[in-house]
Amino acid sequence: MSDLFWFSDAQWARIKPLLPTNTRGLKRVDDRRVLSGIVHVIRSGGRWADAPEAYGPKKTLYNRYVRWAERSIWENIFSTLAGAKGAPDRLMIDSTIVKAHRTSGGAKGGLWCMVSAAQKVDEPPKSTS
Repeated sequence: MSDLFWFSDAQWARIKPLLPTNTRGLKRVDDRRVLSGIVHVIRSGGRWADAPEAYGPKKTLYNRYVRWAERSIWENIFSTLAGAKGAPDRLMIDSTIVKAHRTSGGAKGGLWCMVSAAQKVDEPPKSTS
C-alpha cells in the first residue's frame, strides 16, 4: 500500500478551499480520498478500472474527474496553486519518448537503385550480383 498517492496535510490545506461547495443532491464522499485516487490514476497512467480499492468506487473517481473537467474546476485549482507565492515544493519535467522503426520515415525517395556489383559497359544496372 506504500505505492498509493495521498495528499499530505499541507497540500490538502491548500486544495480544500478551492473545491466547489455549491453541490446539489447527496453529500459528496470523502473529497481527499477521491482526489488522491484521481491523481494516482493520472500519475500511474493506468485505467480508471485499475484504481486500487483504497480510493473508493472507480466510477466515482471517473465521474468526479469528468464532471469537474467540464466545469473547469481542475483549471481553477491548478492555476491557483501554480500562481501561489513562494517556491514550489516539487517541479516536474516531462520527457516523452516515442520510438520509431528505422524505416518509419518513409520508403526510399524516388528511383534509386542500390548497385551491389560493378557495372559492365552497356549493361543495365543490377541490384544483386
